[in-house]
Amino acid sequence: MTLLLKNVRLETGYLYDQAFVTATETKIVDVLIEDGKFVEIAPTIEASDAVVIDANKQLLVPSFKEMHIHIDKTYFGGEWKAPSPATEGIFTRLKEEATLLPKQLDVAEERAHAMVQHYIKNGHTHIRTHVNVDPHIETKHMDITKRVLESYEEQITYEIVAFPQHGLLRNGPAFLSIFEKALQMGATHIGGVDPALVDRNSGEVLKTTFDLAKKYDLAIDIHLHERNTLGEFQIYQILDEMKQRSFNKEVTLSHAFAFADLPQQALDNLIEQVAANHVGVTTTVPIGAAPITIPVKYMYDRGINVSFGHDSLIDHWSPFGSGDTIRKLNQFVQRFGYIDEWHIGQSLKYATGGLTPLTETGEQQWPKVGDAANALLVDAVSSAHLIARQCPISTVISKGTIIHEKEIELKGEFR
Repeated sequence: MTLLLKNVRLETGYLYDQAFVTATETKIVDVLIEDGKFVEIAPTIEASDAVVIDANKQLLVPSFKEMHIHIDKTYFGGEWKAPSPATEGIFTRLKEEATLLPKQLDVAEERAHAMVQHYIKNGHTHIRTHVNVDPHIETKHMDITKRVLESYEEQITYEIVAFPQHGLLRNGPAFLSIFEKALQMGATHIGGVDPALVDRNSGEVLKTTFDLAKKYDLAIDIHLHERNTLGEFQIYQILDEMKQRSFNKEVTLSHAFAFADLPQQALDNLIEQVAANHVGVTTTVPIGAAPITIPVKYMYDRGINVSFGHDSLIDHWSPFGSGDTIRKLNQFVQRFGYIDEWHIGQSLKYATGGLTPLTETGEQQWPKVGDAANALLVDAVSSAHLIARQCPISTVISKGTIIHEKEIELKGEFR
């Protein structure tokens, strides 16, 4: 498909008052897309065989990547239901899932479709989903999730984490056989959750996790909610496993609350080691009574690839997810007190896989000819404006094809 975007706004640099960025410079251009890539960017382009879209001076930004969601177990698309109090912490939820998830199997596929469609409408062209594999639903959720995501292969890319929500070892060797079957059903990652708390055996759980990752050539994404020195200890255990095995597949720590409440020197030592081993961190930017919001920019500036996810939209764990990453970015900049053009605009990278239209020093770096054409048209005049004012998306482009369009009232800089 050939797609010609006319009258597109691109960011070109920063305006400064001495050392401070005061605004983002932009220009209006035409953008030609062929075979899923940007092939020409110029003041005026003519292409007789192209589908032509007039952007009406809307801003082009990279599309979003949802790096942590559970599309397989949700109330989304169903009737309102608030979660019950978690009187036993995570074990309350595991007991609920033993009966809840089998009951939801009849609607799980329909709700998963609703979630994927919701994410597409909200500008996502990539989804990493965790999928329960447990003694109660076994591999049924893997079947459902794979079938759902395969139906969107022309529109988005995706990753599937086989996720032992109820523990890896505590349910015995019979469950391990079930889990290995799930790993062979299209998983890209092997997951894990709080091995010290859930399995009470973090060393053996991590050894088994890395063994399985090597056996099936999978990346790893482990949920760590444990805080302070226990969380720190488990992160170092993960790093030790990586070093001992020369493990070279991707490793992600989800949540990683320990980064939020360690003493400064311990935090700096941990960040240095995580960055040196190229381990990524995904966060929902959680807000709670305990110190659980990790220092995102501090970690990123010291070499850790930090990305955002929602974890859930609405389910038996939480009723608060939106799937709206612009809102998530807005909450992030408010949480950390970023009010200036530079800090707000550069925060876009946590939702796009590291892409921003401008480098930190203001050089234009996206889009370039040859880049994959995964992009959004938004009624904004800069990335900072988009995030601060939560400007709307009119067009979602994935692999060079428009996968969602919505008519919006264009207000530009006055939004």
